Amino acid sequence: MSDNDKSLVSRLRKLIGAGHYHPGERLGEEAVAEQFGVSRTPVRLAFRTLEQEGLLQRAGKRGFMVREFTQADVHCAVEVRGVLEGLAARRLAERGMPQDVAESLGFWIQKGRQLLDKGYLLETDINQWSDINSHFHGSIVGAADSRVVADAISRNNHLPFAAADSIIIDSEDLAREFKKLQLAQFHHELIFQSLKSGEGARAEMLMREHALIGLRYPELLADNP
Repeated sequence: MSDNDKSLVSRLRKLIGAGHYHPGERLGEEAVAEQFGVSRTPVRLAFRTLEQEGLLQRAGKRGFMVREFTQADVHCAVEVRGVLEGLAARRLAERGMPQDVAESLGFWIQKGRQLLDKGYLLETDINQWSDINSHFHGSIVGAADSRVVADAISRNNHLPFAAADSIIIDSEDLAREFKKLQLAQFHHELIFQSLKSGEGARAEMLMREHALIGLRYPELLADNP
């Protein structure tokens, strides 16, 4: 998926999360393409991605409509992901982290540092952070060597905003969003540290807390310069 396609997914995800599109509302390719000034092909790809994320559901043979969900549903799904990813991190720490996994996690941590080192956030950075976050989380889950955990996370990812890369960035408050990503990056580094040290309980706790950044931290970050 190209950066432009990912950007469209991100913008539609934000509009759905903000209630701009109402539960049960039908979305047509042509109307959305006209709204965003794009062709129907990227809209079709975006709809399929958002269907996989649990935000849209099929309405008839060709259409989609916004899936009905509550904030409680979102919170529960994100907490479930945190629990499952925490379990994966604990297993990895207790088994001992292989060198190739350490190198992969270190690579994505460095990518995160490079993205944030300039000291501010651009809207165009969102897709890059989404890739970094997705690879970091995926490396831990994959290295946990548990199909049961991986399958459970995969199923949970089909719930609204549950997946690690289902990130919403408020383009109207990029200063706050920058602080949120700084915190997420710090979490990544702490998790990596605990995995290298074989600290299973700490790695599990950090992963569970990390999952809550988008839910619990925005107001706190907005209140602190």
